[in-house]
Amino acid sequence: MRLSAARRSVIEALFASEEPVSAEEIAGGLGGRLPKSDLTSVYRNLEVLEELGLVRHVHLGHAPGLYTLAGRSEQEYVVCERCAKHITLPAERLQRAREAIRRATVFEVRFTHFPIVGLCPDCAGSEPQAGHEGRQSDR
Repeated sequence: MRLSAARRSVIEALFASEEPVSAEEIAGGLGGRLPKSDLTSVYRNLEVLEELGLVRHVHLGHAPGLYTLAGRSEQEYVVCERCAKHITLPAERLQRAREAIRRATVFEVRFTHFPIVGLCPDCAGSEPQAGHEGRQSDR
């Protein structure tokens, strides 16, 4: 495979980002850290790099897919279904959850492509408790 300037730009953007990024962020130059690129070219190159196993994409909530280098340590994700905040975790941090799911379903699960979805502490704290809707808290 030929390493074109456009492909090199996409790879540089993925190396420059510590978190998964969208194709739009890559095309936009990661907020001025890199030169801007053509969005269509970015998508095309991400697809090729993913087919080669160099890049993987994840879905964190209802937002567009995000991309990261496949060679980085296996990372898994939890995402807030209300505010879309996400946390990146090393795979071993979710091992007990995977084991519980395996016991209940016999499935071997990963949270690398689709995350665990729930409420972050801020959103969970603002959610009305069952049976207490409309009541003010004394806290």
